[in-house]
Amino acid sequence: MRFDMTALTNPQATWDRRFSTTEYIFGEEPNAFLVAQSAHCGQGHALALADGEGRNSVWLARQGLKVDAFDFSAPAVEKARALAAKHGVSPNFTCTDWQSFEWKQAHYDLVVGIFFQFATSDERSELFEKIKQSLKPGGIVLIQGYGKNQLSYNTGGPGKLDHLYDEDLLRQGFAGYEELVCETYEATIVEGTAHSGMSALVGFVARKP
Repeated sequence: MRFDMTALTNPQATWDRRFSTTEYIFGEEPNAFLVAQSAHCGQGHALALADGEGRNSVWLARQGLKVDAFDFSAPAVEKARALAAKHGVSPNFTCTDWQSFEWKQAHYDLVVGIFFQFATSDERSELFEKIKQSLKPGGIVLIQGYGKNQLSYNTGGPGKLDHLYDEDLLRQGFAGYEELVCETYEATIVEGTAHSGMSALVGFVARKP
């Protein structure tokens, strides 16, 4: 899938348009890396940020966690609520961007960010700080993103190199945390029509001191 560059100039309208379909463009199943790291998810209160159509927040709720989730696209949040109802769970969905979300201090046992690669480097630093502040001591941050080689695959993700991840970026962003998983790998992913095919990926899990 070729990345739509208009998403960088008018992201709200672009994502609203993409999500305004009956199809779940990223599928209804949770991200594979998230599922593979289920042993680190534990119990308690989780946040799924920029969660789109709800596939990951719904899965977390099905595991017994209390879940907050947000996305800035109203059509996406509407579909997330429908998916939650289908599975008989009730995450607390909010339609907001990350800047306006109420980041409560030391509130979450788990913060999950799956492919939230919309931020510039400066924005990303600010977002990482908000994640860190919102975690309880001993809380877990779990991130899955596209790696630097993703531009050669063109199977999803941002079209700008500085929006992509590598291990050093994540380690530096969460310096002082106990690293549980930090890996760069390539895999074929099947997440709806939006993420499909061989991809360059980075997975990161760490515990707040």
